[in-house]
Amino acid sequence: MEIIEILVDSLIKPIGIDTQQPTFSWKLASEQQNTVQTAFELKVFSDKTLIWDSKKEVSSQSTFNVYQGPKLQAQTKYLVEVTVWDNHHQQAQAETEFETGLFGGDHFKADWISTSKESRITGCPVFFTNFSIKEELVRARLYVSSLGIYQAEINQQKVGDAYFTPGWTNYNQRIQYQTYDVTEQLKTNNILAITVANGWYKGTLGFMPQAERYGKKVAVIAQVKLDYEDGTSQIIATDETDWQVTEGALRMAEFYNGENYDSTYSKAVVEPVKVIDKDKSLLVAQEDEFVKVIKHFSAKKLIQTPAGETVIDFGQNIAGFVNFKIQGKTGQKITLRHAEALDQDGNFYTGNLSFAKAEDTYICDGSKQEFHPNFTYHGFRYISLIGFEADQIELVNFTAWALSSELAKTGLFTTSNKLINQLQNNIVWGQLDNFVDIPTDCPQRSERLGWTGDVSAFCHTAVFNRKADSFFKKWLRDLASEQSVKHGVPQVVPDIVNQEGTAFWGDVATILPWRLYQTYGNLTQLRENYPIMQQWIEYIQKHTNEKGLWQSGYQYGDWLALDAELQGLTDERVGATDRYLIANIFYANSLNLTAKAANELGEAEAAAAYHARYQDLMTAIRQEYVTANGRLVSETQTACVLALHFNLVPEKNRSQVLERLINNLAEHKNHLTTGFVGTPFVCHVLSENGAHDLARKILLAEDCPSWLYEISMGATTIWERWDSILPDGSFNPKNMNSLNHYAYGSIGDWMYREIGGLKELAPGYRKFMLRPRLTKGFTDVNLKFESVYGAIICNWECKNQQIKVVIEIPANTTAEVWLPEKDEKIELGSGKYSYQYATQTKLEIPKYSMETPLHVVLENDAAREFLNQAVPGMLDNQMLQYVQNEPVNTVASYSAEARPLFEKVIEVMNQDFQAHNN
Repeated sequence: MEIIEILVDSLIKPIGIDTQQPTFSWKLASEQQNTVQTAFELKVFSDKTLIWDSKKEVSSQSTFNVYQGPKLQAQTKYLVEVTVWDNHHQQAQAETEFETGLFGGDHFKADWISTSKESRITGCPVFFTNFSIKEELVRARLYVSSLGIYQAEINQQKVGDAYFTPGWTNYNQRIQYQTYDVTEQLKTNNILAITVANGWYKGTLGFMPQAERYGKKVAVIAQVKLDYEDGTSQIIATDETDWQVTEGALRMAEFYNGENYDSTYSKAVVEPVKVIDKDKSLLVAQEDEFVKVIKHFSAKKLIQTPAGETVIDFGQNIAGFVNFKIQGKTGQKITLRHAEALDQDGNFYTGNLSFAKAEDTYICDGSKQEFHPNFTYHGFRYISLIGFEADQIELVNFTAWALSSELAKTGLFTTSNKLINQLQNNIVWGQLDNFVDIPTDCPQRSERLGWTGDVSAFCHTAVFNRKADSFFKKWLRDLASEQSVKHGVPQVVPDIVNQEGTAFWGDVATILPWRLYQTYGNLTQLRENYPIMQQWIEYIQKHTNEKGLWQSGYQYGDWLALDAELQGLTDERVGATDRYLIANIFYANSLNLTAKAANELGEAEAAAAYHARYQDLMTAIRQEYVTANGRLVSETQTACVLALHFNLVPEKNRSQVLERLINNLAEHKNHLTTGFVGTPFVCHVLSENGAHDLARKILLAEDCPSWLYEISMGATTIWERWDSILPDGSFNPKNMNSLNHYAYGSIGDWMYREIGGLKELAPGYRKFMLRPRLTKGFTDVNLKFESVYGAIICNWECKNQQIKVVIEIPANTTAEVWLPEKDEKIELGSGKYSYQYATQTKLEIPKYSMETPLHVVLENDAAREFLNQAVPGMLDNQMLQYVQNEPVNTVASYSAEARPLFEKVIEVMNQDFQAHNN
């Protein structure tokens, strides 16, 4: 047995934490099966002095053990020693370390400084100071924050590798500061320079961009603490005495519009700084992972568009920027424009950027230069080059740098189906591109806001793909800082729209904390978020009527569902499902989740009260929205799905609601008309109610609307609308048409849980189920999930009349395993297991079937040749154009002779496909 990872407050060796009671978690690895931790001991040292010893504690708890020692000291490094014993009489020991920050902004010796009222600086200000150090420096730390976003440099070298610090928070109540180890960057004489751009604090934000949302002037606060071998310390802190401000080549930087960089600029002035009155108590330590460059993409193709534009394709839609090399002429102005797509004619398309210019402009100085922005990012796959000469463009000199919060990869889901693998890749990139310090809706247009409803839809998938507990901890703290019983949960967090709370969006206050608890098992985090859950319940209650129902105020409904448009409703964006039915179902769900949270926290009386309210509300909802015979007032796909998923209809009526859902799907040729609210639950409901194969058909559909349709149209991320790009290649003319939204990526949760078969049975996956479903179209599936206890693996294949299942269960956990086509539950402890047995099941799906649209048949050379021989003149029948979009099944039903003919056509097409693809 060995300890393979120790985390402090869910982070690896964090520097600058500000919690007095950090938590310690570790993972165990053992070659022996059924390994369980039986005891542990924690020791914490400061400068080799033991300050806390938990003593040997008989416990299997290996996650989120809370520090119980004496008060931690600020700016201090601590060593943590973990010793573990298991049930096989094995012992293991490992160490890690962490370092405390300032324990609150009030402990900053530095002042907030800015430019003076009379400042002549017109570009981004650069605050700087010079300082010298003595010999025998032991340690140097830089503590820094800003109003705006900053980049610190020591001796012209960037400090750290993060972007957009100090991050986006509710600046009115919380401003993060960062801690950097700068020991190795220092020389005898040093210059510390900190450039500050507008960022989220002062820059333009919102779908109707408005500047100065939080303040009118950027500012910075910083201090360097130098510790020497002789035990003395020195502090260099921002003040009016030793600091000055100037400007440089960076003339403008905005998130939506981009950067302007003039490397010939020589008019900089040096001015004194001014101390400003800004409450330092608002400063809190960095709470989550930094935004960093996570991947580089080489330029794939150089394109000359029909409109005469010079365009580079990087092959992947990302959030980030372009790094490029050039030797330009002195004063040469070059511009990079950014876009997600080319239009139907192959021209550069920026019609979905709203008010964002998404342009980076550079002025060359005549030397060999390398450029990239530091204070902006764009959502793009393509760039258009302006101002370049032909011999200055070589693809090798252009690289796209993808940015995201640096969250550890926890999920892997691959299959034999290449299109599904691409879908999973699209889901992951949609998440990475929109997890840029906060969970944004999109990375490209003039919005990029923390919409709460998108998180409600996607958080179950998000925590499979990436380790997101710290990321969401920070975001939920901002939610808490802006939430109120009067106005509810903001629709975006941080809140710049000031709109009242609304269903599903506001329900993130209960959905997300509970999902985090189920995924990570961190009771400390659940306890912190419990008041958020309670306050959301109280907000809704204040808006209920005499029947206890929420039937007032604006509701987003089933946002961007297709059924409202199909029915010709005025506001097609909200879907056709009764908006107050949705509101009350999620109100009930929030009551239920809050009751569960109270129970986990030992609040038995509160749990009972919330559960009673939940039961009363469910009764009221049924009386209002469900008839005595089990009919729903709204029988859209989403209404039926929510009624089944949240147990709205009595058991005796479930089958008829399911039947109406299936019939509705059939009416739409087994395609979804659901929006943000309904989509996350559709396939779950079908699989859990005996219609898994129908869920499979929906997933594998390749025509519009479907997930794979997007891929057929070139998508490398998830679209905002099912039909963001229409089948003719044109763009949906409606506004809000992002090609990089993650809400519909919620299907990922179903793929992990139903096809992969992984479901938690206890918080943190301390106990879990592995019950993979054999699914047509998949001959093998590989699932890996890195839980807080270790890697869970479930790989299965079904081919050549054999089923093979390989399972791995981490130490200190147990699993219920249900093998495909076996009726017995297997209880397993940790270890590696494999199973192989015979089957008659075949999961391969022919390329073409009777569900294939007729136009696909008519466009197939082998099918046309067969039909011309079998029924001469048939292809000339003009009536075929009227049914060309119908499935072959439908066309074949028109006459008894048609079915065997088309069945033979499908057989010929599949034979031809196999002949050309083997």
